[in-house]
Amino acid sequence: SVPSEEAVRLFDDFLYRLFSRNATVLVISGNHDSPERLAFGGRMMDPRLRFAPVYDGGVRPVTLRDEFGPVNFYLLPYLKPAAVRRFFPDREIGDCNDALRAAVESMEPDPAERNVLLAHQFVTGAARSDSEEIAVGGLDNVDAAVFDGFDYVALGHLHGPQCVGRETLRYCGSPLKYSFSEIHQKKSVTLVELGLKGSVRVRAVPLVPLREMRDLRGGYDELMTFSNYQGTAVDDYLRVILTDEEEVYNAMSRMQTVYPNIMALDYDNARTRAGGDPASMPETPPETRSEAELFAEFYQAQNGVPMSGEQAEFVRALFASIREELL
Repeated sequence: SVPSEEAVRLFDDFLYRLFSRNATVLVISGNHDSPERLAFGGRMMDPRLRFAPVYDGGVRPVTLRDEFGPVNFYLLPYLKPAAVRRFFPDREIGDCNDALRAAVESMEPDPAERNVLLAHQFVTGAARSDSEEIAVGGLDNVDAAVFDGFDYVALGHLHGPQCVGRETLRYCGSPLKYSFSEIHQKKSVTLVELGLKGSVRVRAVPLVPLREMRDLRGGYDELMTFSNYQGTAVDDYLRVILTDEEEVYNAMSRMQTVYPNIMALDYDNARTRAGGDPASMPETPPETRSEAELFAEFYQAQNGVPMSGEQAEFVRALFASIREELL
């Protein structure tokens, strides 16, 4: 809602490049945006650059023309029930589905003309990613049937490109991957061509990122061996999964000398698979066991494997030294 200066400059440059190609650009605010800030100055801008105003109970279409006649574009920013309820005091609006139905029905699109809706909501049945907000109890769900009166619905909000119910109700998806749950998604731009009323052609144009996001798995020594990473895309955004049984000291910083864009580092070994299950702990009362025994049980619960003989001897000597100092 309050983007960084770098993000604002990037957005400004993106819009300028589109605008310089003589494209008409229509922009709506999403759930992460401040609609008031995004809409600032929109009424004074060139008509080829349209920002959706803050929702005021009605949506007036932006009408463009081609060889087949007019196309009405309805710009609907992200809505919560509270933003809609006060404009429809006679309707019961309890969730996002009620709110969107009220907002869409008030638009009254002409069924004889071509109508396109831009919206930013979660449509029931669509697949989410980990980086997207989820409302408790599904209060943000919107039924696809709410949008039946439109020839095409351009949806934002979900990061994975997908159609919901029909080909012409579509999320274009995010241009980049924003969480590791999106590793296997194929990012794209959706290109929609409208012909005569009822003729809609939809296709995805793939996007190839400068750096891919992927998992990198193996032992620390294996991944840091030059012959193993030579010629690979070491600059990719990585989630490193180390399989070493012993935790590697300062592994993230040391690995970033080779893989500078590590985003996360996890372990997959006996300890993580065991999960430190309390049920595996002995039932013997703790006061009957020595400090070294208690530490050994804690170590096994934490790491999934028992201490080595050398480690056990070190712990025994350490507790003996502590006892001497206390006495």
